[in-house]
Amino acid sequence: MEYEGAVLDLDGTVYRGEEPLPGAAEAIARLRNAGVRPLFFSNNPTKSRTAYADRLAGFGIEAAPEETLSAGTVTTEFLAEEHPDDTVFLIGDDGLAAQLEAAGLELVADATEAAVLVVSWTQAFDYDDLVAGYRAIEAGATFYGTDPDLLIPAADGMVPGSGAIVNAVGGTADRAPKKVLGKPSIEAQRAALAELDRPAERCFVVGDRLNTDIALGERAGMTTVLVRSGVSTDEDIENSDVRPDYVADSLADVPETLGIGG
Repeated sequence: MEYEGAVLDLDGTVYRGEEPLPGAAEAIARLRNAGVRPLFFSNNPTKSRTAYADRLAGFGIEAAPEETLSAGTVTTEFLAEEHPDDTVFLIGDDGLAAQLEAAGLELVADATEAAVLVVSWTQAFDYDDLVAGYRAIEAGATFYGTDPDLLIPAADGMVPGSGAIVNAVGGTADRAPKKVLGKPSIEAQRAALAELDRPAERCFVVGDRLNTDIALGERAGMTTVLVRSGVSTDEDIENSDVRPDYVADSLADVPETLGIGG
């Protein structure tokens, strides 16, 4: 197979926390030299595309902003297209709020005045947010989540992510979100393939989570590689309906695993 594009997860695949994973930068350079365009795609919705490019540069990995995507990017573009004139109440991080406002979306402070409720990760999540989310849903707001990640890596281990907060807010009204827009949603699949501008069958996904990274690639018709450097384990594979095409110890092993740039 001659590959032309790659969707690369970030935390747990390219880096872990504040440290690049060994051999990741070299593997990415090898992919580029072989004509494979990388797209760096995180389910962390809090940073802009430029911020992700800057973060990668800090690890010695050059990437243009248009070579990055996040659950925040997908959510923002979806809302700008589907709800351009609707008021939005956000339970989420300031970084996501900035992305929504930069796209021209109107954020409101009164949950009962919102046509759209967006729920995402925020370290400041509290009881008042639960009440506000409930009020928005009961007032008829259309409910969206940015991403399904129940747990995310932090310096001291795994901590609750957006998915946990989405479930908490939805649980107050016994309501599931209309859509969860990060990986592996159809919106995320379309965004990734649109940015790569390559046929799905000539692209592959590398990530450390079965239910997001590998599921996205599987549903989009891409080759999938699970790396053992993050969340999912071999035991998880055995117990999952989502099965990667390949398993590698880390991103450093992927070019050889797929026979790229040998």
